[in-house]
Amino acid sequence: MDWLFHLDGNILLWIQEHVRKEFLDPIVVFISSLGNAGWFWLVLLAVLLCIPRYRRAGMTGLFAVLIGFLITNVLLKNMVARIRPYEIVEGLTFLGTQPHDFSFPSGHSTCSMAAAAVLFARLPKKAGIPLLLLGVLICLSRLYVGVHYPTDVLAGTAIGLFGAFAALSLTKRQFEKDGQKKTAA
Repeated sequence: MDWLFHLDGNILLWIQEHVRKEFLDPIVVFISSLGNAGWFWLVLLAVLLCIPRYRRAGMTGLFAVLIGFLITNVLLKNMVARIRPYEIVEGLTFLGTQPHDFSFPSGHSTCSMAAAAVLFARLPKKAGIPLLLLGVLICLSRLYVGVHYPTDVLAGTAIGLFGAFAALSLTKRQFEKDGQKKTAA
């Protein structure tokens, strides 16, 4: 596993040296901040709950985020207890606010992909595609700002997509059952 740790660190150093640009820094830090505590996604999903036409999308998204949160923040972060890369990788500096929890998996990536994948599936494409793109940008921003290893982001993305798939599957079944009950009544 040493090779993976070194690869992770070298990718971050490469990003820092070849991708980071002074004019991009505030933009990427802002994009990354949209994922802080999932606030952007939670507010968006709460707003969707208030719009009857999109209530199902909002509810499914919240369920996906909850699944991802439980797996990532409650279970894996504390079980793996991986130290942040800027504390270990020599020469790596972080941008923005310093996180105070463990690194693996990325909670920003989990929440962003859980919400964005559900919204991509449940909303019209003119809204779903930009939201999915934003989710991907938030994931990538975590590498740019130097607070997550690539494997943290990949794991968070996978967990988020799992949460989205699970929520979409479970809510679809539930809505189908509710529809059958209304038809039978």
